[in-house]
Amino acid sequence: MGTTRTPRAGRHVASPTGTSRAGQGDIWRAAWPLTAVFMLSNAPTPLFVLWQHRIGFATGTLTVVFAMYIGGLLLALPVAGALSDRCGRRTVLLPSVLCALLACLFYATATSVAALLAARLLTGLAVGGTVAAGMAAVVDVGGPERRRQASLAGSVAMGAGLATGPLLAGCVAQTLPAPTVTVFVVEAVLLLSALLVVRHVPNVRRPATGPWLRLPSVPRRNRRDLLLGLAAYMPGMTGTSFLLALGPSLLAALLGTENRIVAGGTAFVMFGTSTAVQFVVSGWPTRRLLATATVATAAGMALVVSAVHGRSIGLLLAAAVLAGAGQGMGQLGGFSLLGARVDAARLAESNAALSSWGYLFAGLLPVGSGYLGDAVGIGLSATLLGVVVAVAAGAGGVYITWAGRTRHSPERH
Repeated sequence: MGTTRTPRAGRHVASPTGTSRAGQGDIWRAAWPLTAVFMLSNAPTPLFVLWQHRIGFATGTLTVVFAMYIGGLLLALPVAGALSDRCGRRTVLLPSVLCALLACLFYATATSVAALLAARLLTGLAVGGTVAAGMAAVVDVGGPERRRQASLAGSVAMGAGLATGPLLAGCVAQTLPAPTVTVFVVEAVLLLSALLVVRHVPNVRRPATGPWLRLPSVPRRNRRDLLLGLAAYMPGMTGTSFLLALGPSLLAALLGTENRIVAGGTAFVMFGTSTAVQFVVSGWPTRRLLATATVATAAGMALVVSAVHGRSIGLLLAAAVLAGAGQGMGQLGGFSLLGARVDAARLAESNAALSSWGYLFAGLLPVGSGYLGDAVGIGLSATLLGVVVAVAAGAGGVYITWAGRTRHSPERH
């Protein structure tokens, strides 16, 4: 008669469904590529004003350079989700991290707007592949028993990268020579470490049907889950994207400072709050999480308008805190809802659908506000965008509240 071996703590053990039973450390380790790649997405933020002065381009062009990242995301997501579900997580994660490394090279050697556009496009491709396959990979490592914890780990890893990237870049840019080179050398080292982690991620594959290239979607029975997530995720992402794209210009034009540590620190405060708040609210019912996210986002945008008209850095920092809280709660709520409700065979594609719609909204409005700022002034432009995002957050909150009063509304996952 054969004996059964008991697995040691912390080691991956394949489950019958192809996922892994893992310890908490394994889950957080699998989330590291998300942190490394998302650091790159925001690391250029404090450097854009420096490039703007060195190369010479207007605020409208600056927001286009910023939003080219969204273009890369929207190119990657229709392919990355379905490819990850069919061919495995590593099949998407490896080229995604390699795209991020190539983006570092473009950033470090950029002497033109075209080079910055290429770097941002590659960054978007890297983040698009990582958010679709990486979030699903973390859930795979956690296994069916730890879906909630894995969703938290993946979402927090993203927030940590978004927070630390601009702070690192701001500090390096203010204190060290050749900042646009040094920042991306450091980031490249972190990405190489992420490649080592990706090599050990379970390459889970699941049968799927339908065309390879298609708009990311969710199963029909999960469409309402997607809408609920987007009601909070869309305005939350737009609020933080707005502050990232125009924050340095607001600091320079309205508050009289071009200190890159201040610019990077503002972004760190925003996404640091996004990360921290997810630990605090991780046990909340989903509907409460999503509804509170919309309130925080609307309040944050109201403070942006107040900061612009009051020329107050204190109000701008308070706005960053609330915007970060709204983004963090909306992100956690959206991905947790899909992670709990969507079948594993469509999870990466469903994550891609949430990200696609969220980032589309987050990219278009800041670009419009940048060109509007060139025409009528950054103060009026920031005011109008703040009002639009606040209204969108309010509408999302109304929808979430209404949906919670009907049958089959998700309460806790």
